[in-house]
Amino acid sequence: MRKVMLFLAFMFSCTILIGSFPSITSACSCAQPPSVEDELERSKAVFSGKVINIREKRSLNGYTSKSVLFEVNNTWKGVKQSQIIITTGQGGGDCGFDFIEDEEYLVYAYESTMYGEETLITIICDRTTELGSAQEDLEILGEGQPPIEKIDLTDKHEGNHLYIWGTVILATAIVLILIIKRRKKTME
Repeated sequence: MRKVMLFLAFMFSCTILIGSFPSITSACSCAQPPSVEDELERSKAVFSGKVINIREKRSLNGYTSKSVLFEVNNTWKGVKQSQIIITTGQGGGDCGFDFIEDEEYLVYAYESTMYGEETLITIICDRTTELGSAQEDLEILGEGQPPIEKIDLTDKHEGNHLYIWGTVILATAIVLILIIKRRKKTME
């Protein structure tokens, strides 16, 4: 029984250790933001929308970032669906944009591996801003189009929770198997 308790303590310690790896960061330095036209050309997606949900995500190589789920209101480039997920940093030195749930934004996003895997990202150096502060941009961009395909990305956005629960269930199963084997061995 003592070995089982030591094993459980070891598994718990490993779980805590894995969750506490330091994140890899770099300093963020922005020059003057590009013009609306240049930002539109360089971006893969340009849209306005409301933040539905924000969650922290950690990649296997130690990057900590935020995944932001938007309900799209209007689109100017690259977005046809009613919801989209954008990645940004945590803030501070990693260039992350500080999105707030239930607020509306004009978002310029491009594909990058800056926060781990390749995703659509936006950072503080882009022209992304609160929609109420985007009058100049909206005048130049003109009238946007509503998204043409209605989708729900809520489950996909919360998908990493399945990975965590899967790991917990697997670890629990291993512990139970070891306990059962141990009991069988002591009964013989």
